This record gives sequence, C-alpha cells and structure tokens, in this order.
Amino acid sequence: MTDRIPLFEIAWDEQDVLNAVESIGRGGYWAKGPFVEEFETGLASYLGVEHAVVVNSGTTALVAALRAAGVEPGDEVIVPSFTFIATANAVRLVGAEPVFADVEPDTYGLDPGSVEERVTDRTTAVVPVHLYGAPCRIEALCGIAEREGLAVIEDAAEAFGATRDGEYVGTFGDVGVLSFCQNKVLVTGEGGAVVTDDDDLAAELRLYRSHGRAPGDYFDDVGSGEYLALGTNIRMSDLTAAVGCAQLEKVDELIAGRRAAAGRLNDGLDDVEEVRVPEPPAGDAHVYQLYTIELDPDVDRGTVIETLEERGVSSKIYWDTPVHRTRYYEETRDGPAPNLPTTASVVDRVLSLPMYPELSPAATDRIAAAVREGVERGR
Repeated sequence: MTDRIPLFEIAWDEQDVLNAVESIGRGGYWAKGPFVEEFETGLASYLGVEHAVVVNSGTTALVAALRAAGVEPGDEVIVPSFTFIATANAVRLVGAEPVFADVEPDTYGLDPGSVEERVTDRTTAVVPVHLYGAPCRIEALCGIAEREGLAVIEDAAEAFGATRDGEYVGTFGDVGVLSFCQNKVLVTGEGGAVVTDDDDLAAELRLYRSHGRAPGDYFDDVGSGEYLALGTNIRMSDLTAAVGCAQLEKVDELIAGRRAAAGRLNDGLDDVEEVRVPEPPAGDAHVYQLYTIELDPDVDRGTVIETLEERGVSSKIYWDTPVHRTRYYEETRDGPAPNLPTTASVVDRVLSLPMYPELSPAATDRIAAAVREGVERGR
C-alpha cells in the first residue's frame, strides 16, 4: 500500500532536540531563560529590524501589535476576509471593528483600491496579510496608510523569509507579526513574534506580554517588581524559544526545500490549463508556507479532492468560508454583508496541496499526477 502524503510535516533534526534538552537541563529557566533573548536577537538580525518581541502565539502577537500601535475600542481596522480568522478576531479582541476589504487575484493580498474605498474617519489601521507565503502589494498599502494617517500591522504569519523587491515582509509597516505554529515556515509548535524598528512600540509590547511589569527578572529578584501598565501573560517559554533558535539556524535551508518542492509541482502542473499555479510577481520571493492552486470554474473541486484522497494525497481548502461569512461574524455584523467579488470567486476555487521542505520528487510527481487525474474527472 502506498504511503499517504500528508499536508505538512515538521522538518526537525538533532539540534532541535539538543536545544530542548539544554533548556530543560538548566532546571531554573523554563518560563524565562537565555534562549528567549537569543531567539529575539536572531530574529531581529535575520529580518534586519531593531526589535523582535516573542510571545506565545501568532494570534496574541496580533493583539499585542494592534494595542501597541494605538488601536482602541471603537476604531475601525481594515482587514481581508480571505484569511485565517485570527486576523479579524484580534481586531475585535482589542475592542475595535474589522472592516472587510477585497483581495486582488494575483497574490490574494488586500486590494489597495478596495482598501481606499473603506477608509472612514474612524479608521486607524490596516492589516495586510501576506497569504500562503506570497508577498502582497505592501508598498501600495503603506502608501495609502501614510496618506490617511493609518498604522500598518503586517500579518506575515505565513510568510517568514518572503521578500518584496529584496526586503523581508513584516518589515514594511509599523509592526510585523509572525507565527511559529506547527505548519509554518519556522516552527516552534506554538509561538509568535512582533517585529518593529520603533523603540517605544517595542517597550510597550514587552510590558504588555508580562503583566505590565518593568523589565527585570521576576524569578531572581528579591522584590515583586514595579508594574507600569496593564498587561497579561503571553510570554514565550525558554523551551519553545530553544526550538526556535535551532529552527532559525536552518531556516534558509527549510525555505529552499519548500521552493524546490514548489518548483517541481509548478513544472508538473504547468500545462494543465484548468489549474493556475502560484507564480510570484517579478522581484518577489514566495516561501510556499502553503502550496495553493486555483481551479478553473468549470472544474468540480469536490471531484479533484475525492481523486486526491483516493490516491493518498492530502488536501485542504484554506478557507472555504471567508471570515465575514462565518457564523460569528454573520450574527454580529451591523448592516449588510460587504461586497467582495474577488473573495467570493477564489474561495470556491482554491485548493492547498501538500507542502513541506522534505517533500520528495517522487511525492511531488504523485501529487501532480493526482491533480491531473482529478481535473480530468472533474471537467
């Protein structure tokens, strides 16, 4: 029986284990320890920013970034609906209201024209998402934000290492948000980070992630410390950061593996007219956190999924229900649903295929062949 090809596999090696053992073996630094600072320093150096503040998830990183950027209850924040729900939920969690804009069809990132149409006197920020590992039209979005006086919180959760004209995504806006969840490019199981060049924002983020306590080591100090602001506990543990340090050392290799696998899949599907394969614009570098194809409207996606399943190939729809059409947002929305024609079109036609750094040539051949067969059957 042929082995099933999973949607993703975590690429790990002995160094990940050794780092974890080192963190555990110190005995006194499980919640806060030297690997946290090392991971933050490494992330900042890799991306070329002044500050990286690690936290316990990409979602809490979004919440912290929105707060630090000055988003307050009653504000409006422009977000895409074609994204993971955390992008919009984070806005609600700080008391603001997500305003859904459409995406453009090439990268599935926010459409600058749609964003401009939605700016009001209550708008204080925009959250561009670099979807699937592809850079969006971030310069145009930053230009709109600058003209309108809006903060830019880049959701680069799926795009660590992706570049736009040679610059890393997550470094264009006021703050960038990263995720290290188990299916991401750089993996710690769970975890996230906020990156910025703004000293004041970074200081506010560090206060917020640790109960608003002034810098210092709570576990070693005689006193309880000074509390300067409202905060919570969204710290990343030293054990998690230990794995992050090991992953960061090989992240270029991990990205190269994804790009090689994507290249083989692109070649295998290039002549299938009913399939659009991901091709980043000239000057951009995709990291393929997800490898997502777009099927022709005349192809039945369900048949393609069934064929892949029969051939032992995993697949998934990210996201078959756009955020504004989920039950929660339908029930809590004031007024009619927004008109998002591109979003409405792509949600019915996208399909994500297996993607991970160690995806073999034999596996990519199987995937491409199964897609071909599914398209033939689904015409």
